[in-house]
Amino acid sequence: MQKADSLQELHKIVAAIHPFSGEEWEHFAGIWQPVSYKRKEVLTTADETERYLYFVLEGVQRAFYTGENGQEATIVFTYPYSFSGIADSFLTQTPSLYFMETLTPSKLLRTSWQQLQQFIQQHPVGERWLRMATALALKGALERQTELLTCNAEQKFRKLLTRSPHMLQLVSHKYLASYLGIDASTFSKLLATVRL
Repeated sequence: MQKADSLQELHKIVAAIHPFSGEEWEHFAGIWQPVSYKRKEVLTTADETERYLYFVLEGVQRAFYTGENGQEATIVFTYPYSFSGIADSFLTQTPSLYFMETLTPSKLLRTSWQQLQQFIQQHPVGERWLRMATALALKGALERQTELLTCNAEQKFRKLLTRSPHMLQLVSHKYLASYLGIDASTFSKLLATVRL
């Protein structure tokens, strides 16, 4: 994908959150650089402050937490065309509790904390855009938390199939089970029996 095409995809998502004028968009588009990663590359480690905000063009990534016993809990998946990175660490510039890795070869656009701050200082619309983007991310996180607390395993599985059926082909089932908060054997049973 050419950078111009990549920026068009970014522009669609940015404008849906909060529109920029032509000049504002030109400056905003200029702070993003294309980057590529191989499968299973770590983008951010726990205890490291997230330096980048990413926009996914190709591939799948996941954020996960590792408990004291070494067990991993998948927090979120990102894929085209969504923002990626450890959002709370990026926004607060504090060390992350989570890891971010690529699950497949990935092409992304990225901008740094410093570049985004410079843009916001020059264009107040950037702060409004970032506030709206953060509010939408919080809304999604709260909806997901509600699902985890109130839905049984089959309901969670059905919601995944409805919302993101393509993930079954892209992501290891053990990561999907972790994301849903169910064990791998339950996931396998649901995969064999549940149809939409």
